[in-house]
Amino acid sequence: MELKNKKLKIASLGSSFAAGPGIPPQVQPLGAGRSGRNYSHLLAQQLDAELTDLTVSGSTLLDITVNQRTDPLTGGIFPPQISNLPEDADIITITAGGNDINYIGALGADACAALGLEIPTPSTDIVPPSELAGRLGGVLDNIHKRAPGAHVFLVEYLAVLGPGTRPGQDIPFDQERVEHHLAVASAMSRAYRDAAESRGEWCQRVPVNDFSLGHALGSEEPWVGGFDGSDGPNLHPNLVGMKAVADLLFETIKKVPR
Repeated sequence: MELKNKKLKIASLGSSFAAGPGIPPQVQPLGAGRSGRNYSHLLAQQLDAELTDLTVSGSTLLDITVNQRTDPLTGGIFPPQISNLPEDADIITITAGGNDINYIGALGADACAALGLEIPTPSTDIVPPSELAGRLGGVLDNIHKRAPGAHVFLVEYLAVLGPGTRPGQDIPFDQERVEHHLAVASAMSRAYRDAAESRGEWCQRVPVNDFSLGHALGSEEPWVGGFDGSDGPNLHPNLVGMKAVADLLFETIKKVPR
């Protein structure tokens, strides 16, 4: 996908699993929770590409296309991410949707309940996973309309729970809740697959969930932080996980016909 006499232009959209809160260095604006070593920055380095990173932690799919968010640190405004999307982008990555269905929020709430702590209140209106593919599809179509020459990569969430996750040890809650959250993660993967399937000429799903199951909580090398906060941001990608996603993306992009 190299272009003659022109650097590739990459744009990254999405929420915290793309932004990288807690992974140093955190870059401006700090309220976005955006790391200079998230997967899009690492990918841009590998491809010697120009990057526009528009990710904002906490974003929903609607924050990508129509809603604006308030910067929690400055009170400023993050406009809809798509409003700053370069129309001449060659590659666009997107990781989002988890906040729409309260994926990480529900994991944290179950952990707090198991530990007897105050349960956080969801900060967004929650939709059922069955509606996620439709929302994703709408976002993809808007992205394609704005940047019709770009190849879009739907980059799944890194697995938080996996076959080696031990209830009550690696995670505070029981096996029943582990199974529930594994089912939600699988539903997200299906939504990504369904949204990309009918847009295959310009969109491709990157199957990060299955790729990372062996590196979930409880594995020898987790790619996400745990509940104690000692291994990167809690329940979010750590630097090793971001590197793994960047490498997978790099190999995926190399196989795209030029």
